[in-house]
Amino acid sequence: MDVFLVFDHGDGVLVGVFITLLIMSLATWTVAATKLFALIQRRRATRHSMAAIAHSDRAAELESRLTDRNDPPAALARAGLQAVRDHRGPLDGDAQARQRLDDALIRGIRQALDRQESRIQAGQLLFATVGSLAPFVGLFGTVWGIYGALIDLSSAESVSMSLVAGPLGEALVATAAGLAAAIPAVLFFNLFNRSHRLYRQTLDAAAHDVHSLLMHDPSLAEWARQPHRTAAQPASIASDSRPAEV
Repeated sequence: MDVFLVFDHGDGVLVGVFITLLIMSLATWTVAATKLFALIQRRRATRHSMAAIAHSDRAAELESRLTDRNDPPAALARAGLQAVRDHRGPLDGDAQARQRLDDALIRGIRQALDRQESRIQAGQLLFATVGSLAPFVGLFGTVWGIYGALIDLSSAESVSMSLVAGPLGEALVATAAGLAAAIPAVLFFNLFNRSHRLYRQTLDAAAHDVHSLLMHDPSLAEWARQPHRTAAQPASIASDSRPAEV
């Protein structure tokens, strides 16, 4: 069956259903391709940043190694460094002072972790929406097409199989189109959701390593008193303010 016959013979509602499903399908594949490309780039950059964090023993080393990096682990590390610089209490001293530093550090890293996770999850809402709504949109098109076909048949002088099968077959194409839009969306949602869960484990490990490094750095107070290196600022700003990945 030629699907374009639906656009020739269908009314405005049926054509609108097919256009809506076409837009949903194009949006799904576009977002999926964008997220796949971003995932490949992010994993490649993450390996380098995780290695930089693992090979750093002090805050100064960590800052210098991640100056020009914009991936999520680097953003977590810079958030931890910034939390240390913004901490108003003493960075060394008794247990109470260390506890306040620990709380400030955890809060700063946690906020950065939430921001990065929101960016990584971008696009999942589209997959979920298309996967849940597209079958019903297609079903609505089918019901509407069948209704129109029955109205036309009621006014016909004679009814034959060819006269019935044609309009009904064209109406059923809407259901198939809805499934064609929904199935890839559900598949992409599950695949990227699993990828996000695995990557979240990597981010949790990076957050733990950064927290442990800063809390056990004996020269942390000396580093924090030094003038802030402006070379690291653009990377930090770009990491937190650039548009979310889809």
